[in-house]
Amino acid sequence: MAYTAADVKNLRERTGAGMMDCKKALDESGGDFEAAVDALRAKGLAAAAKKSSRTAAEGLVGVAVSGTKGVALEVNSETDFVAKNDQFQDFVRKATEVALNTGVTEVEALKAAEYPDGGTVSDKLTNNVATIGENQQLRRIKHVEVSAGVVVPYMHNAAATNLGKIGVLVALESEAAADKLESLGKQIAMHIAAAFPLALNADDLDAELIARERKIAAEKAAESGKPAEVQAKMVDGAVAKYAKENALLSQIFVMDNKSTIQQVVDAAGKEAGTKIVLKDYVRFQLGEGIEKEETDFAAEVAAAAGIK
Repeated sequence: MAYTAADVKNLRERTGAGMMDCKKALDESGGDFEAAVDALRAKGLAAAAKKSSRTAAEGLVGVAVSGTKGVALEVNSETDFVAKNDQFQDFVRKATEVALNTGVTEVEALKAAEYPDGGTVSDKLTNNVATIGENQQLRRIKHVEVSAGVVVPYMHNAAATNLGKIGVLVALESEAAADKLESLGKQIAMHIAAAFPLALNADDLDAELIARERKIAAEKAAESGKPAEVQAKMVDGAVAKYAKENALLSQIFVMDNKSTIQQVVDAAGKEAGTKIVLKDYVRFQLGEGIEKEETDFAAEVAAAAGIK
């Protein structure tokens, strides 16, 4: 069965595979278009499975907001080059919108959700891995919502609109004017990007982190040789200081270096004539917590070139 250049073009558009791969698939299928599609899909799935074990710590964070709801999504790739790829950026943008519109909170549920271009988010991700040639992973999702007020998005180191390396959402609950809340939210979001709070308030801080800080403080206090009751006060003081510095509401606002975030919010509410509550926030920094593989780039290039 013969095939034409138009068949090759259509096959590329249908599968996202390269031109030579499409020609080879049509050759091997005797020009049978659907058989060629199946062959390329099988090849892509196999390639994607092979790549899935490789470390993906680069990529993009996406944020999306609609009304009083917002979501942040992190999608990882192996290299920073892929983050500049239009196909990858389009996927992160659309997958973030899917997360927002469906309300799914788990990665597996997002994978199973319907993708705008057809199929599922997982299908599109697998196709991207096969065509772009790098492992890519949906890593984490977080939603924020208010009953009244605004959710303000902010992207630090933006690669494109609402895509970048540090994505922030600020949820402000209030009956105040939207423009006032947007301005306040933007300032707080910039603070969050810079100050890296670990929780909204001290009570929300991870118990394991507090326990670790208490242990470190106890070891330092013991080295002082002071009486036990003094050591206990030293430990309590050190833990309280840690909590204050790492809980968002008690952090010192980076833009004036004197007010706490809670004081900034209260002052804005007083000015607006109605209460403002900083209800929640998200701060996703690309690749945080992922242990990257150390590679010898020169050795990789030499190996690829066949140089010993």
